[in-house]
Amino acid sequence: MKPQTHPKWSWLLRFVAAIIMLQTLYFKFSAAPESVYIFSTVGMEPWGRIFVGVLELIASILILIPRTTAYGALIGIGVMTGAVFMHLTRLGIVVQNDSGKLFVMAVIVLITCLVLVFWHRSSISGMKSRD
Repeated sequence: MKPQTHPKWSWLLRFVAAIIMLQTLYFKFSAAPESVYIFSTVGMEPWGRIFVGVLELIASILILIPRTTAYGALIGIGVMTGAVFMHLTRLGIVVQNDSGKLFVMAVIVLITCLVLVFWHRSSISGMKSRD
């Protein structure tokens, strides 16, 4: 079996996913009014806000480390699936007149993480690629 090579776009997608998740941490960890509103609306304030922030931090770090990219992306998929679900069921696409920015960022991270898991699937224990 030939060694797994990842597309050159992998670094760009890793950077995009990590930067989006990392830039939201300030708002979650500082209890910014927007974050408190969001997590209060979905019934997860304050512990859900802090827990999601910790998961996003872990996911971002793992995504940026080449050997652990797939694991970080799996965590990102879980967190962003929850975010998209909450937007579609409780929050709405537009939250506090943000023009849907938070929803779009969650979708972008979800898609980039899905692609990263696919590209880096051979590094996940128990998963074999068909190369």
